[in-house]
Amino acid sequence: MEQKLIDHLFRYHSGKMVSVLIRIFGLKHLDIIEDAVQDTFIKASISWRTKQPDHPEAWLTQAAKNRVLDIFRKLKNERRHQPNINQGTDAIAINELFLDSEIEDAQLRMIFTACHPKLNSRDRISFALKTVSGFSIKEISSALLTKEDTIKKRLLRARKTIKQSQLKFKIPQGKALPQRLESVMEILYLIFNEGFHSNKKEVLIRKELCGESMRLTQILLKNTLTRTPEVYALYALMCFHSARLETKTNVQNELLDLKNQDRNLWYFPLIELGNIMMNKAVAEHTEFSCYHYEAAIAAEHLRAKTFEDTNWEKIHYWYQCLNTLQPMPIHVLNMAVVCIQNQDFTIAKMYLDDIKPKDFEQRAYLFYGAKADYYANTNNSNEAIKYLDLALNAVTNTLEKVYLQKKKLKLLNYK
Repeated sequence: MEQKLIDHLFRYHSGKMVSVLIRIFGLKHLDIIEDAVQDTFIKASISWRTKQPDHPEAWLTQAAKNRVLDIFRKLKNERRHQPNINQGTDAIAINELFLDSEIEDAQLRMIFTACHPKLNSRDRISFALKTVSGFSIKEISSALLTKEDTIKKRLLRARKTIKQSQLKFKIPQGKALPQRLESVMEILYLIFNEGFHSNKKEVLIRKELCGESMRLTQILLKNTLTRTPEVYALYALMCFHSARLETKTNVQNELLDLKNQDRNLWYFPLIELGNIMMNKAVAEHTEFSCYHYEAAIAAEHLRAKTFEDTNWEKIHYWYQCLNTLQPMPIHVLNMAVVCIQNQDFTIAKMYLDDIKPKDFEQRAYLFYGAKADYYANTNNSNEAIKYLDLALNAVTNTLEKVYLQKKKLKLLNYK
């Protein structure tokens, strides 16, 4: 139980701790601070075996603070780097930085620092996922569909750039803000997606990641500088998807697709909140972002009382708008899936012929699965089974593997 609690706290609070400690000690000491936070959780895993503290988060925060100071003392940098946090006005100032509002401000600074234009665009995302939300290298690799060695290199390069460029730990002002905000939203979107559809072997849904990305997006919405129509649209999208989380699997922990989900179990307060956010996202605004279109697609699915009532033409249109704005193989694949559902098989094949498995890296099974659906719906069971086998060889998640095996068995029984 203790280890489960520590893992939970690490996911929720490591980013907070790193952000606040950087605000205290400075961005140039990032490596030391990250090591200190990591050491703190190792210490907790040992210490809590005998007795769990009454206030675990406060215990971790104080322990991390003390650990950083210990390291600075060992490096004999006390006078130059260490604020006197034990007495007087310095102690008051430091303690105030651990108030909820100041923690949010520190995390907002951390997010924007991670998205600094001096960092390579790919490095930014990896660095933010690691620093702000405590992702492991393996989790970042999964979220970005990239090899772990590549992620390690990106993190090293980001840290090197931060040191060489002496980046400031602050929220950008003026013209620099919109561009940086775009990178921030991309990161929050990726964190949410890894929670909504994880690439982990045994877990399909990771609610804590969905919650973390929504919490960070709320921080953006609380700040007048970062409260934009795009952020409202992103939050609406998260609300719409989160409303369906409980119905993505059944009591046997089997994956359920949209067709077989119990729509009565969708969480309507979140749908209502998503609608409110979407209304704010489109109010007096004529230029729409990718988040607007994705939220519109999600809303269309939620609007249908049954799967058969789904307005596939409208969803196809929104996907076309999305792909025009942001051309990506995954959008083409989704358009193919929509056309299969709508029995527009000629157009579906055109889309499928336009993309390749390698376009999807670790999620190539999605491509193979769509091809299997195409052939199953055009009465070519042999080809459908062939592509299901390819999907089964490529998929890593156990729930998705079982789902694909059932589809294959169903086809074999029909033959």
